[in-house]
Amino acid sequence: MYDRERAIALKYREKEDNAPKVVAKGQGLVAKKIKEIALANGIPIHQDNDLVELLAQIDIDREIPPELYAAVAEILSWIYKANKEIRKGA
Repeated sequence: MYDRERAIALKYREKEDNAPKVVAKGQGLVAKKIKEIALANGIPIHQDNDLVELLAQIDIDREIPPELYAAVAEILSWIYKANKEIRKGA
């Protein structure tokens, strides 16, 4: 059986980075481990299979291309809102 589960981890520091970078990627067991690490560290996970396919083509430690800025900005906005809600509840 072929395991199609994939995961991409992005890192973005607003004052230090020009654009988000791919810091980890994988499929199958590697994807599961990426997700486990994210959950264990309170990092929100957003599922978008089409975007994962595009991001999977980017080498690790490389910035995302300008063509993906809008899609990734939408996800970062979602994450910032989720973090804000979590802080409100704490």
